[in-house]
Amino acid sequence: MEHLTGKVAFITGGASGIGLGMARAFLEEGMKVSLADWSDEHIARAKEQLAGNNAVHFVKTNVADRDSVRAAADETLEAFGKIHVLCNNAGVNGGGTAASPDFDDWDRVMAINLGGVVNGTKIIAPIIRKQGEGGHVVNTSSMAGVVPLPGLAAYSTAKYAVRGFSESLRMQLAKDGIGVSCLFPGATRTAIVPLPEDDPTIDEANAPQFLKDLWEAMRGAIDPFDTGKAVVSAIRENRFYIFTNREFLDEVKQRHREIEEAFPDDEPTPGRVRFESMRAEMVRNLMAPGNRPVPPPKDAPVDTGSASPAGGQ
Repeated sequence: MEHLTGKVAFITGGASGIGLGMARAFLEEGMKVSLADWSDEHIARAKEQLAGNNAVHFVKTNVADRDSVRAAADETLEAFGKIHVLCNNAGVNGGGTAASPDFDDWDRVMAINLGGVVNGTKIIAPIIRKQGEGGHVVNTSSMAGVVPLPGLAAYSTAKYAVRGFSESLRMQLAKDGIGVSCLFPGATRTAIVPLPEDDPTIDEANAPQFLKDLWEAMRGAIDPFDTGKAVVSAIRENRFYIFTNREFLDEVKQRHREIEEAFPDDEPTPGRVRFESMRAEMVRNLMAPGNRPVPPPKDAPVDTGSASPAGGQ
């Protein structure tokens, strides 16, 4: 989507942090925005910040509840007539560790951080497709979907899954002229990590050093509006990857080297090479940046559903 003026964006978690940063960037481009958020406090604060702008609509939404998302989509269509850009951005922290016996917190985090992305996509992407005007989907993952964060297994699991979901979605929607991007923010000024100066209940003096270091990082975090502008650029150029924090680059390079070095030395059979070369070319074509996604050959499957063509799990 090269031309954004007059287009409509639906943003979950849109009343604060990165979601509000996207909204401000979209409004600057002349777009209309529907901000779907669960927090009454965040909605009230965002209404104050955006007061007087008739290109904004607010709707209270629980992204883990499909009926709630459907109602929010319907309300947005009533307000603005169409939806062109979907930003699945709502997220929460926590969820527990991988081996803990607790399920409740784990299920909650997965339902919002992953289920919210799936729900938003499956409900709103068909609306965008049916309009026949193209569009774009932006799913918010995290640097926790690229590199591990100690002690945040539920959060990392969901964010890694959002990355894989988004890659599959991009390949599926390319033929409809709908782009897909995945956002991988690092330290950003959002409410998901409160600072001691913002929360009087936090005892900074007696906090673990890890938290002290995290707070210090957050004090130099990225402005959500700058993240929003990066999202605008990615939509225009139809780029899949949106990274905002360069401090992760060396670690990502090292992890990629370790992955490459872990491959076996034995040569694959010609049949395996032919099949995977065909698949890799199809993926490169569908994942490549550009404003006009090109579909694969008619005899090549775009979405193989739940079955693996190789017979694996």
